[in-house]
Amino acid sequence: MVAAQRGDQVAFMDLVRARLDRLFGIARRILRDVDRAEDALQDALVIAWRDLPDLRDPDRFDFWIQRVLANMCIEHARRDRRRYARLEVLTIHDHVASDELAGVADRDVVDRAFRRLNPEQRAVLVLRYYLGYEPAVIAELLGLSGGTIRSRLHHAHRAMRAAIDADARAAVGGSSA
Repeated sequence: MVAAQRGDQVAFMDLVRARLDRLFGIARRILRDVDRAEDALQDALVIAWRDLPDLRDPDRFDFWIQRVLANMCIEHARRDRRRYARLEVLTIHDHVASDELAGVADRDVVDRAFRRLNPEQRAVLVLRYYLGYEPAVIAELLGLSGGTIRSRLHHAHRAMRAAIDADARAAVGGSSA
């Protein structure tokens, strides 16, 4: 860590390489697009490299770089409000049980609802449920108050529920026509 803070690029790359999969997972979950996640991660790493000498507590590197990345993902999402549709073709084999198909359908419903959230709501849900951070930690990570984080979590849950309910009503209305 000390070598990286002094400008050793190899040391910095070693620090990043050990965390790259997790960091990419965070970006991909917030942005819901591989290409946009790669761009946000690259931008976050440039900022991390630039600002690393100013990091006062090297033991908090993981927390710090996740903060840089989460904020960069939010910025990317705000900057590019266009919706990206990614179609994944699933092969269904005859031997697949109906409950497995229901699981795929459930994940699809949740994914569609998640895509409808704003970037701030997606970020707090990823930090809470993917990384397992408590609201107080998320508040510190994003530089916001605990009340703001709890409010964003509450609104994100409500928005997810509303989107899922809307999809269910559309499915019922569409199947009876």
